[in-house]
Amino acid sequence: MTDKSESLFNTFAASGAVSKLVLLETFGNAGMLRSDPRLVRLFKALDGMPEQIDFDQFQILQNCSPALFEKVLNGQMAVPQFADFCHELERIFSETADNVDGKLADYIPQLARVNPEKFAMSVCTIDGQQYSIGDSSDFFCVQSCSKPITYLLALEENGENEVHNYVGTEPSGKTFNELTLNSKGRPHNPMINAGAIMSGSLIKRGQTSSDRFDYVMSKWRELAGQMKVGFDNAVYLSERQTGDRNFALAYFMREKKAFPADVELLDVLDFYFQCCSIEVTSQAMSVMAATLANGGTCPITGVKVFRSDYVKNCLSLMSSCGLYDFSGEFAFRVGIPGKSGVSGAIFLVVPNLMGIAIWSPRLDELGNSVRGVDFCKRLAARYKLHAFDSMVGLRDDRLDPRRNLYQSRYGGVVAFCAAAKEGDLVEMRGLIARGLDPNTKDYQERTALHVAARYKRLAVVQYLVEMGVDVNAIDSWGHTPLDDASAAGDSAIVSLLREHGASSSPAERIKTE
Repeated sequence: MTDKSESLFNTFAASGAVSKLVLLETFGNAGMLRSDPRLVRLFKALDGMPEQIDFDQFQILQNCSPALFEKVLNGQMAVPQFADFCHELERIFSETADNVDGKLADYIPQLARVNPEKFAMSVCTIDGQQYSIGDSSDFFCVQSCSKPITYLLALEENGENEVHNYVGTEPSGKTFNELTLNSKGRPHNPMINAGAIMSGSLIKRGQTSSDRFDYVMSKWRELAGQMKVGFDNAVYLSERQTGDRNFALAYFMREKKAFPADVELLDVLDFYFQCCSIEVTSQAMSVMAATLANGGTCPITGVKVFRSDYVKNCLSLMSSCGLYDFSGEFAFRVGIPGKSGVSGAIFLVVPNLMGIAIWSPRLDELGNSVRGVDFCKRLAARYKLHAFDSMVGLRDDRLDPRRNLYQSRYGGVVAFCAAAKEGDLVEMRGLIARGLDPNTKDYQERTALHVAARYKRLAVVQYLVEMGVDVNAIDSWGHTPLDDASAAGDSAIVSLLREHGASSSPAERIKTE
C-alpha cells in the first residue's frame, strides 16, 4: 500500500507536494460528484487540507476510498476521457434543442400542463461518473418508464418461469394500450399497459396497498442510489379519472382468467396508476439506468438491487418492446436497450458501460419524446454504443467512449507523447501512475518534454520538469527540448527550461555562435 501510495503521490507531486486544485480538477474531469456517497468523506477531508498536500495528507485522502481514489487518479474509469465525452454530449444536446416538433400528451390533463420547452439529459457510468445538462433538477413522472422496474420486481419475487406464466415476451405489433392479448390469453410483454398491470399483480400479493407501494418506492430509491424519488398525486388522480382503457384491459384479462387467483382488480389498477405517477429527475433516472447497466448493482452505493440474469431478461425486452411501435426502428437505428414514457422521458441502458436519461415533453405520433429520439439517433451516429458495434470487421469513424482517446490510436510512450501534444495532463498523470517512465522516448528518440516544448504546452513542460525529467535529452536529430522551444518561439518555455538547467544541443550552439 505504501509503495503504491508513494508512486501515485509522486505522479501528481510538484516540489514535494500535490496541489489541492489539481486533485479537485482530476476528480471533476473524471465525473466524480461531491454528492457521491462513496466520496463524501474524501471531499470533506480535502476541504480541510492546505493548498499543497504532503504525503501523509495524501494517504489520508486515499484511505477514505482506496479503490476509487486509485482508479480515478490512474485514469482507469469506465469512460477514460469523460470530460471530452461530456463536451460531445453537450454539443448533441444543443443541436437537439432546436427540434421543437411534436406535442404534449393531452389524454392525461396534468401532463398537458407541463412546459413543453423543458429539456434535460443525464448520464451515469458503471463507475459512477456523472454529468447532467438542462433541466436536470426538475422532477417529472416516469409513466411507462416504470414498466421495466415493475417487471424486475415481479421477477425478483416470483422467478422467471412464474412471471412468464402470466405475461409473454413477444412484441405485440399493436399500440401500447391496445385491447388485445396473445394466443394464450395473456399480455404480449411486460412493456405494454396490459403487461405492466399483470406484472404489478404479482408483486407482494396479500399485502396492503400502502405496504406494497412503500416497498416499490424503497426499491426505486435503491435503484437511484438513494436520490430523492417522489410521487405526483395530481397525476395519479388524473390517471384514475381518465383510465378507461386501462380499466377495460384489466376487466378483459379477468374475463380471460389471466390473473392469479384472488387478485383484487381495483387494487391492481390503483397500483399500476401509482407506479406511473412516481417522479424523478433525469439525474436520478440515469443512476437507475446505470444500475441496470451494472448488472443490477447501483454504481454509487454498491447495493445489489436486482439479479443480473433478471436484468438481462429485462434489457432483452426493452430492446424489442421498449419504445412502443417505434421499438423495431429504434433497435435498428440506435441499438441500445431503452424505455420511453408519455411524460417525455427515455432512459437508455448500455450494458457494462452507462445509463442515460433524457426528458423532453413533446411527443411524436407514437408517444415517444421527439427530442429524446433525436438525441438518441445523434448519439448513436457519434459513438459506438449499438449492441452490435463490436462485430468483427466493422469499421467506421465513430468514437468508442470505452477506449482511451490516445491508446485507441497508439500505445505506451506514443500515447504519452500524444497527450503531451494535446496538453492533456490528466491522461499523462494516469499513464505515469500505471507505470510509464516519463523519460521514455518514442521511435524518433523524442521525449514528451520535446513534444510539449515544440507545441507550446507550458503547463505540461512545467509538470515534467518539476517531476525531474531529463531536460537535456537528445532526439534522433540531435535536438534538445530547449531547441524545440526556441524553434517554436515560446519565450516562457525557454525561460522555464533554462531555469531547470536545460541547454541547447552542440549543433544549435554552433549556429548561434
